Amino acid sequence: MCPMKKLLIVFHTMTGGTGQMAQAAADGAASEFGIRVNLIHAGKAGATEVLEADGFIFATPENLAMMSGLMKDFFDRNYYPALGRIVGRPYATLICAGSDGENAARQIARIATGWRLKAIAPPLIICTHAQTPESILAPKTIGADIY
Repeated sequence: MCPMKKLLIVFHTMTGGTGQMAQAAADGAASEFGIRVNLIHAGKAGATEVLEADGFIFATPENLAMMSGLMKDFFDRNYYPALGRIVGRPYATLICAGSDGENAARQIARIATGWRLKAIAPPLIICTHAQTPESILAPKTIGADIY
């Protein structure tokens, strides 16, 4: 019998879009045989969760053309404790963007390169096209129509 594989999904959300994406990924992964999912907010995820995981999904909103501050904080707190200890593990990125999300994706890819993680898919960027202060701050609903 194969041991369960542990997928760590670290997310931050401000208006709900990224949280919905992370939850959808968690639901999909949990439906697969042999996968145990740990869906955890970036503010609560620590080195123990990172080191115990066999693979990762990093989910962040695009804030001012960057990953969110709490996602950056997650990486800041856990980068050195995990450095050299998670080499070769797979990862994917989910981004809920108002514009294009590309810079946030590049930032995460650079960190993952330092950790020597292996990208298993291109970043999934969902663009809400929110451009006004009101639409940027409004709660988001990610559905099939937004893809």
